[in-house]
Amino acid sequence: MIRDLILRAQGARPSASERGEGAPSGSARWGRGAAPLSVEDPLVLGGRSYRSRLIVGTGKYKDFEETRRAIDASGAEIVTVAVRRVNITDPGKENLLDHVPLDRFTILPNTAGCTTAQEAIRTAMLAREAGVGDLVKVEVIGDEKTLFPDVPATLEASRVLVEEGFVVLPYVMDDPVACRRLEDMGCAAVMPLAAPIGSGLGIRNPYNLKIILEQSRVPVIVDAGVGCASDAARALELGCDAVLMNTAIAGADDPVGMATAMRLAVEAGRLSFRSGRIARKLYATASSPIEGMLD
Repeated sequence: MIRDLILRAQGARPSASERGEGAPSGSARWGRGAAPLSVEDPLVLGGRSYRSRLIVGTGKYKDFEETRRAIDASGAEIVTVAVRRVNITDPGKENLLDHVPLDRFTILPNTAGCTTAQEAIRTAMLAREAGVGDLVKVEVIGDEKTLFPDVPATLEASRVLVEEGFVVLPYVMDDPVACRRLEDMGCAAVMPLAAPIGSGLGIRNPYNLKIILEQSRVPVIVDAGVGCASDAARALELGCDAVLMNTAIAGADDPVGMATAMRLAVEAGRLSFRSGRIARKLYATASSPIEGMLD
């Protein structure tokens, strides 16, 4: 039943050309002198276009009803779910997917909880066999305390899943070399962390992100570590294509209010980036002309 619902809502898997693999996005990103702001500015992943650049998770909410209200407030069109935490085998039991209309949202299954490449590969295969689709967030944890990703295992799992026809979005360290290798092997995007998962520390190393953005030809999505709306806005102002978060919204005193704040921050950050900020200067520059002043 779940397989049929998802297949009807999301359609068949797009071809490699439809997924936009290899499409330029690094140096061709919006900026000063680029296309006018009136044109559409979609986020393209796996051959599909999305208006929202905010991707949200579904864990840590008090119940499914709060989850749905927060997702609605966020304006997100892509919702990530941990395969291990979602009931995809018993149609008679209440399921998160019952509260996330499949005609409105793209489900992004992730391999949260996996600690080896083999576990991540099996989990992604299970999600596809259940009908969730080929889009997958690859997450292989290498350290229980920091929840930092195991980079070699992430590279291996991503390589195998790309070869198996998955549209792979890997969670990885803010490591330009690892991101370049993931892109070269055919990943549809790279997802460097801003800070440890759930830490709320914000973007700790904007300079590494700038290097990743400069070299990337696929979307760059900040994943993990965002704590407040200004963190989300900063990621988009740096030029990141999107931001993924869960704890920052679900763990807030008012998740629905925070989801709204994150939606507005992402929109503002993207518009600020596309509009082109003024240059930083050491000294003041007068806003008003001095010509015509009274003696």
